[in-house]
Amino acid sequence: MKLSTKQILIILGVIGLMVFLLTQPLKGLIDEEDAEAQANEADAVSTFSYASVSEIYKSSLNPSIAQEISGKESEIQSAGSDSEKLELLKALAEQWEDVAKKAPQGFLFQEIAEIEDSTPNWLLAADAYREGSQNLQDTTLAQELTQRAIHSYEKVLAVEPGNLSAKTGLGASIVGSGANPMAGIALLQEVVEEDPKNLEANKALGVFSLQSRQFDKAVDRFLVVVEQEEDVEAYFYLATGYENLGMKQEAIAAFETSKRLASDPTLSQFIDRKIEELSGF
Repeated sequence: MKLSTKQILIILGVIGLMVFLLTQPLKGLIDEEDAEAQANEADAVSTFSYASVSEIYKSSLNPSIAQEISGKESEIQSAGSDSEKLELLKALAEQWEDVAKKAPQGFLFQEIAEIEDSTPNWLLAADAYREGSQNLQDTTLAQELTQRAIHSYEKVLAVEPGNLSAKTGLGASIVGSGANPMAGIALLQEVVEEDPKNLEANKALGVFSLQSRQFDKAVDRFLVVVEQEEDVEAYFYLATGYENLGMKQEAIAAFETSKRLASDPTLSQFIDRKIEELSGF
């Protein structure tokens, strides 16, 4: 099975996250002064625009694809009406989707939402910003994308306070921002109280449980996920939870499932090494 660009990036992201996940404290739970500083930074003037983020991401693309994107951007600049601009913005967002670049998508969806104000459009912007903020080396960009995600989720919840997708995204984003993680966790817990099998909320709570070294809670969260769908990330994190609880056979089984689902050489090599360690070879 040939993996898409998005699937490959997810797999690499899983490995990258686990490399530091267990060596870092959950931001904001340890140092209140650091959390306050991060909150103050969040109030600062925006550093990035669609144009600047687009240039960053186009530099990593095949030149012909980057040129196509630049061409569409030029068309948007010369659009004669909002309806024409909306059509072009949506087409450009699809081009970024094809190359699995969520950060520039977020800016586009926000512009779409500002022209065509609706909760689905703001939710698209929020989700793109949140996904785009993950696994970034540029912490300044990651922080701004997170704050933009929070703003966009709040736009949704102002109209639909019961929207569980927005509440889940907001909770995860607040925890990720480090400014007030317990408030974010409380939102996620509200979601699972109303919908105990909610996939995204359980995934987010599971990751935060791993990071705070509450491995038993992490295992419980990821078991809820894998009982509903075969998910590469969830099985990988489940295996990590089992490993840290000393449940070696369960960890091996979960790692092997993750490897089978991914069918990716990079992840397979990593998992083979983990299984060797757990097997005592």
